[in-house]
Amino acid sequence: MKTLPQLFTNNEHWRHQVEEEHPGFFRTLVGQQNPEFLWIGCADSRVPANEIVGLMPGELFVHRNVANLVHHTDFNLLSVLQFAVEVLKVKHVMVVGHYGCGGVRAAMEDQPHGLIDNWIRQVRELYLRHRKQLADLDPVARLDRMCELNVARQVINVSNTTVVQEAWRREQPLTIHGWIYGIGDGRLGDLGIEVDNNAHLRELESQEFEV
Repeated sequence: MKTLPQLFTNNEHWRHQVEEEHPGFFRTLVGQQNPEFLWIGCADSRVPANEIVGLMPGELFVHRNVANLVHHTDFNLLSVLQFAVEVLKVKHVMVVGHYGCGGVRAAMEDQPHGLIDNWIRQVRELYLRHRKQLADLDPVARLDRMCELNVARQVINVSNTTVVQEAWRREQPLTIHGWIYGIGDGRLGDLGIEVDNNAHLRELESQEFEV
């Protein structure tokens, strides 16, 4: 007997709908995975990557974690990135944050949160560097701006990984993008951050995506 029967019922409806709209879709999907995009996003359940950009299964490779962070010691993320770049040959890596991110909010608070504080430490350090400039903003605007700054920081982090650096050395086309999503209106925004070589990376690093 299945537990959580509603989820299995939903799955039956979904797969029949997909097959009606795209006959043979699943048979084709079994034999290939050929996405051009890697999405590095937040684990927040309100940010469904494929649905936001209207792509079908097989068209978007996805990695998600709390606050869409890129740690150079996170072998889970690095393995996903390496597979995406070296095996799938994706052409675009999108770091996608979202406004009102709980992980970013926690990093801005002057109180302990337990284990998660170790994960979001780099966001905390980013906030402390910009704290004075952010002080004049109201709390909602301050959090939203920090979510944008965090995306910019993670674009830099992705670009500095050995995986991306090696791809650029062999002149593999690969662009890192910084985007942000609004849960309140469903709008995906482009922060105007695109890095496809080390010259662009150094320019972004020197600007430090100022407030």
